[in-house]
Amino acid sequence: MRIRIVGAGAMGRGIAQWAATAGHTVELSDVRKEAVAEAVDFVRSMLDRAVLKGRTSAEDRDAALERLVPLDDPWQPGPDVELVVEAVREDLDTKAEVFGKLERALPATAVFATNTSSLSVTRIAATLRDPSRLAGLHFFNPVPLMKIVEVVPGAATRPEIPAALTRLVEGCGHRAVTVADTPGFLVNHAGRGLVTEALALLEETVADPAGIDRIARDVLGLRMGPFELMDLTGLDVTAAVIDSIWAGFRYDDRLRPSYLTPNRVAAGLHGRKTGRGWFVYGPDAPAPAGEPPVTGDADRPVFLADAPAGGAAGAEALRAALVAAGAAVETGAGPSERAVVLVPTWGNTVAAEVVARGLPAGRTFGVDPLAATGRRRVLAVTPAADPAAARDARAVLARAAEGEEPHAVSLVRDTAGSVAQRLLASVVSVAASLAERSLATPADIDLAVTTGLGYPAGPLAWGDRVGAGRMLDLHRALYASTGDPRHRPTRWVTERASLGLALTDPGTSPDACADAPVTP
Repeated sequence: MRIRIVGAGAMGRGIAQWAATAGHTVELSDVRKEAVAEAVDFVRSMLDRAVLKGRTSAEDRDAALERLVPLDDPWQPGPDVELVVEAVREDLDTKAEVFGKLERALPATAVFATNTSSLSVTRIAATLRDPSRLAGLHFFNPVPLMKIVEVVPGAATRPEIPAALTRLVEGCGHRAVTVADTPGFLVNHAGRGLVTEALALLEETVADPAGIDRIARDVLGLRMGPFELMDLTGLDVTAAVIDSIWAGFRYDDRLRPSYLTPNRVAAGLHGRKTGRGWFVYGPDAPAPAGEPPVTGDADRPVFLADAPAGGAAGAEALRAALVAAGAAVETGAGPSERAVVLVPTWGNTVAAEVVARGLPAGRTFGVDPLAATGRRRVLAVTPAADPAAARDARAVLARAAEGEEPHAVSLVRDTAGSVAQRLLASVVSVAASLAERSLATPADIDLAVTTGLGYPAGPLAWGDRVGAGRMLDLHRALYASTGDPRHRPTRWVTERASLGLALTDPGTSPDACADAPVTP
């Protein structure tokens, strides 16, 4: 296939390298001729590096470079061009101008694709004489390494084009997911679950950014915490995406932004690229602050209260682990006068459990059942807690069996569901809202998120690991505890929990139950 790429910046040159390496002839163009030369040099350096690392041969490198054709004029006639991929700046007028000139220069058979990440594909297509020839083809940076592409048909896109683009993408070694033309498409939309909830936790001073990141990594298994991720992406970019998706979905509470981001963006605290975001970067940056040492009495008796149904399994695992570590775990109907009390919470608060069960407020703390057996445990502290008792409870939780390293224990402010539960609940809830709107299939949602965001599991499969029923209990408890509609259970989770279906199960649609129309 002969492909013309318009725009030789980071995305354009990455797409060019990807397509040329896969065997396609690639015309690389830009309104700045020097940008094309720089892009070709960059692709050559990347392929040279691949040869040095043994990832490709010198012959394959040379063949790929021969297929890379620099153009002096993006609008020159191209009777053999079959596909154009536009990768210019995110501005509707600019993209409309590009495609208008291409429409006059290239044959009507050439398919147009926009690499937009935030603009409506339908609105871009509407500026053309023939809007049916355009679709979205959204790559992620760096293109050769991020092996996922969103194929986005506009409202007028010819039905055969998405399938053809999918074949192209998968023929070049990447995975393709078909996504509805909605704000944020799939990956950026699904990613709002993590960062918006992390910002909400910070608003409530449940923990600081470093503390939330530690729990996200060590309890949930994420490669990067949400604040590290925002600093890497750029808080200016993240804030703009959050706001645009929230506005695009008519201010859905589930996607509600935080008041924390606008001032930081205005102050230039954008993350790594400015040297300071949520954290400080650079050669003169101070070392990250360590966690406070564990100083309490690890031999103090501990009473583990009964857990709600959603947290019962984790609570039993924690009890067994504490016994194996030699902790003085009490049995019986209630705690002794000296025992610290640990209450496993599942979407509720420690404070509510203190009131409901008549527990001693000064020495009662929350524990997250999600963190029962991992390397980090989480201890929730209410405003009524006795600091000495909190230090002792932390020391007890840090205990490990003989020959094992002590557990890290995070101290957080009491909140409904604690940190890990709220982050996971939001990730699953946002993905479920994508599925129930049929914006993408459950399989494509999970594929796109694991590939594009690096989560340890797709959000719907992750919810299935916990269990649809337990996830519904968590969402209901969070909603009941807070009254915040951001936690309102989705229809997708509610139905599947009620019917015994997996969250990854697309279920039966009305169309599947109808007889096929009779052909005259």
